[in-house]
Amino acid sequence: MRQLRKQLCKFAERPKVVLICGESGAGKELVALALHRLSTRSDGPLVAVNCAAIPASLLESELFGHVKGAFTTALEDHPGYFQQADTGTLFLDEIGELSEECQAKLLRVLETGTVRPVGSRKEVKVDVRILAATNRDLPQQCLEGSFRKDLFFRLGVEVRVAPLRERREDIPALVQHFLSKLAVEFRRSCRPTPAAMERLQEYHWPGNVRQLRSVLEHAVAMGDGDTIDADDLHLFTDSLTPSEAPSLNLKELEAWAIRQALKRTQGTITQAARLLGIHRDTLAAKMKDYKIEKNGEG
Repeated sequence: MRQLRKQLCKFAERPKVVLICGESGAGKELVALALHRLSTRSDGPLVAVNCAAIPASLLESELFGHVKGAFTTALEDHPGYFQQADTGTLFLDEIGELSEECQAKLLRVLETGTVRPVGSRKEVKVDVRILAATNRDLPQQCLEGSFRKDLFFRLGVEVRVAPLRERREDIPALVQHFLSKLAVEFRRSCRPTPAAMERLQEYHWPGNVRQLRSVLEHAVAMGDGDTIDADDLHLFTDSLTPSEAPSLNLKELEAWAIRQALKRTQGTITQAARLLGIHRDTLAAKMKDYKIEKNGEG
């Protein structure tokens, strides 16, 4: 993490566009926050947008704004996220989920520094730093044609946030940090036993730092004493016993794989789709067909 911080200090001011890559739960949002706070734009706004959470039909309006009368429900002018982030930083999380049309318009904003609200003929000048994040393989998406190469090449330098399993030496410090916060929240101080710390450092952490915090929160909430032992750690395991193995029926096998992927990613559909090697929309459709919930149940 100290190495990452050194890299962030170098990128605090330049370039104006940074791509943050890493698995779900690895801490990409915290990297974006650090880049904003270390820059001279720290007094300006930091506007965070989850591109996957906005319906495709509303994404253009939300990003670039709209004018009154642009469509039926546009009862007044609405400044988009770019205008809201003027003089500050715009964090575009899950940028790989943008539609091709929005990718083209984002590229134009990066090239010209202007946005055109939906329904307007006028360009609006914006001074915004762009921090984009993804847990997808954008080069592969470029090869598949689902992400524009010219936009990918325009996304500036890349900052990689390593998954927790690649930086196990950071786990003791992270545990101490989270337990300090949880002590305030739950009014109860706890410390891990050597056996618990050993188990935490041996675990593979498919959900990364987000999962680590959740595991510690569960242990603090459910425990009684002032220590957390190895048996107090509620860790997800994906190992199968013979009785749990799926049948050879293709539909049952597919449904099982979807449930496993959702459980491994704590219900993050985008990441689960990546594990399965299918598009997010395809996974959503299959979940509906098999009546599978985001938690993998059903």
